Amino acid sequence: MTVRAILESKGRYIYSVEPDERLSAAVKTLAERRVGAVLVMRGTRLDGILSERDIVKVLADRGAAALDGPVHAVMTRDVVSCAQSDTVGQIMEVMTSGKFRHLPVLDKERVVGLISIGDIVKWRLNEYESEQQALHDYIKSA
Repeated sequence: MTVRAILESKGRYIYSVEPDERLSAAVKTLAERRVGAVLVMRGTRLDGILSERDIVKVLADRGAAALDGPVHAVMTRDVVSCAQSDTVGQIMEVMTSGKFRHLPVLDKERVVGLISIGDIVKWRLNEYESEQQALHDYIKSA
């Protein structure tokens, strides 16, 4: 299965913030949208990604005063991404080895989606349930 199939199933919407936005506003976006990461975009260009982990780290290092600073001071700049043609197995390996839970999906330089480990788990569970149902139906018809 490919990233494209997951995006077609879940949708291609992307939550993003501007790099100069205050960290407190980005935290509010994460909470309101109930997501674990947002892309940091300047127009249509991907500048970075901001995750809950980035926020926890900066709060531990600098305290609550960090919330008044800009997102670009906290975000992960070296963003690992994937392509729509990548397989679920490939992105699971990338996420596991990199120890992160979100991957922007790029088509050349253009962001076309965001895949989370939750999306992958949901996809795999649906796939497993479909296989189980097919086996059950096969056994019933024999």
